Amino acid sequence: MSLAPAASPDDPSSAPPSSRTALERVSARDVLSRSRRLMVGLLAVLAILGVGVVSYRASWNQGLAGIRTNANHRLDLFASALEGMLNRLEHVPATIQLNRDVVALLQPRSGPASADAVNGFLRKLNAQLGSMAVYVINERGYVVASSNAGEPLSFIGEDLSFRPYFIEALSGQVGRHFAIGHTSKQPGYYLANPIRDQGRVIGVAVIKISLAPVAEAWSMLGVPAFITDDNQVIILSSRPDWLYQSVGDQGLDKVVDFQIRQLYLNTRPRRFAASTALQGASSPDAADGVLVQGRSLGAGQGRTVLAQAKSLPKMHWHLWVFTDVDPVRSQAFTVGLLSAVAAGFVGLLWLALAQRQRLVRHKLAARHMLERANAQLEAKVARRTSALAQTNERLRREVAERIQTEQNLREAQDELVQAAKLAVVGQMSAGITHELAQPIGAIRTLSGNSAEFLKRGDLPTVDSNLTLINRLADQMGDIIQSLKAFARKAPATPVATDMAQAVNNALLLFMARIKKDGITLVNDCVEGQALVWCDPNRLEQVVVNLIGNALDAVRDAPERRVHVYTEHTGNQRVCLVVSDSGCGIPAELLPRMFEPFFTTKPRGVGLGLGLHISRDIIRAFRGELRAENQPEGGARFIVELPERTDADVTPLPPGWTSGGLPSRRPADLPPPLPDSDSPPPP
Repeated sequence: MSLAPAASPDDPSSAPPSSRTALERVSARDVLSRSRRLMVGLLAVLAILGVGVVSYRASWNQGLAGIRTNANHRLDLFASALEGMLNRLEHVPATIQLNRDVVALLQPRSGPASADAVNGFLRKLNAQLGSMAVYVINERGYVVASSNAGEPLSFIGEDLSFRPYFIEALSGQVGRHFAIGHTSKQPGYYLANPIRDQGRVIGVAVIKISLAPVAEAWSMLGVPAFITDDNQVIILSSRPDWLYQSVGDQGLDKVVDFQIRQLYLNTRPRRFAASTALQGASSPDAADGVLVQGRSLGAGQGRTVLAQAKSLPKMHWHLWVFTDVDPVRSQAFTVGLLSAVAAGFVGLLWLALAQRQRLVRHKLAARHMLERANAQLEAKVARRTSALAQTNERLRREVAERIQTEQNLREAQDELVQAAKLAVVGQMSAGITHELAQPIGAIRTLSGNSAEFLKRGDLPTVDSNLTLINRLADQMGDIIQSLKAFARKAPATPVATDMAQAVNNALLLFMARIKKDGITLVNDCVEGQALVWCDPNRLEQVVVNLIGNALDAVRDAPERRVHVYTEHTGNQRVCLVVSDSGCGIPAELLPRMFEPFFTTKPRGVGLGLGLHISRDIIRAFRGELRAENQPEGGARFIVELPERTDADVTPLPPGWTSGGLPSRRPADLPPPLPDSDSPPPP
């Protein structure tokens, strides 16, 4: 006779059923506790990182604001000094005509004697003023008197009729221009005034002011800087390698104008490396400047530079300064790091206090368990003594329960019938809720825009928005009416629908978002080339959902591109393709893309019904909607529908009528499906 081995007391399988249940309960509680602690730890790490990021952004914004204020102050001081240096001789050319010899020299019969007298007068005037040159030009554009007459580089006899300052002064205005001297090859600031005799302009007086003091004053700014003229060409710079480079776009007409006026002699201004980033920084809307990459400005610059501009309206110039913001970034990083460390210390202190409280709770719980065990033993003895009496009573109750169970069964059968009806209602309610969210969102946006346009006095736009709100309200009424009909819900009416028109109507809802996000949209759909047999309203809803999802997919992509086109498959089927340059769809998620309530978007964004409902709409018209990844990257969604031929040989599905819906204007289009995050524009 063999004996069975004794069961180990540590073996869970040898324990009684009640003990195994208790062990399983403790194990589940332990797993839940560990999961909770892991979740709390992750949230603490995220909180510490969030404190660091917020502190970094606050320090960065504060430091950047300080740099902007200091730079604007330096700009104002330097601009005042510059205008003082250049405009102190502004009234000198106007006084030259007071000399009678000058007026006599410009008369038709003037001789050498009057020219010598004027040359001497101009020479003394130039020496007294400290300017580079003072000269007089007759009305034909030739220099007849100059302060450097008799010198090797004299201006006498030089034709300056092409100079802008001469043309402006000859027309009776004051000419102000920067140019490089045609003879001296030296840059200067030219001030020109008309010389009048009995109200008629007979010549022009010009003074050339040296720009050397400006170059010596760059130290006032303490940062790299340059000045551009009205042609957006750098004429003065703290760095010589920036001179005569163009900050703006130089078209062919400007290049020809440079050659004619010879403002920069034979030098053709080349494009400045950072011109693209600087083109909008001098506008009134860019008073805070723009951040540009330091490497685009040449060697010796920081990684990031703040570019600010100030207009000099009297001279039609712009003064630019470039301030290195790398120290501010380093300081912001330090502040963010210290804030994160401080937040971590506070978190550790809180963790220590929480641990101490947990130990106290465990002690109290152990005491309570001992007291409860004693109470349970006493109750068990009382239950054993009354078990016999309770058995008889339990038998009587079981008979009554059997009768009640039969009654409950009949009621349950009735409830199952009612539950089936409610399930159908719930399924319809999900679709109705999905479609009602579209016009509600559009009405909210359009009403807000109407209030803003009403403040601006734009009544036509307000009227257009209110008309669209009325139509959307009618659309919501139709949806609710269809819910009332329930079992006799009528299908959509198919007509000959132009895919290109549906795409154009849908794109009207996204134009503001496309411009805002900088997305490149390529629409190769041509009207009249892709006619399909479906309901235009339902097709537009599908297109809005697909384009909205494509815009979401490329929002954070390096290349933001969405391509929409149509193609014929050759078997009387037409495909509408919406492709994007996003990250594509993971292979494991492709089979689930059209499941109801499935979405790859963050929680709270969309219901996960857009693609499911869109595929149902397309299949209702004997089409198909499918998704796939592109070999070059990104995803594309293909809508395939039967082609509408001129012979109209496609038979109607059962229950459909041959009537069509009238074509609608863009304002009648439905808002996008809820899976698209972009609200409809006004």
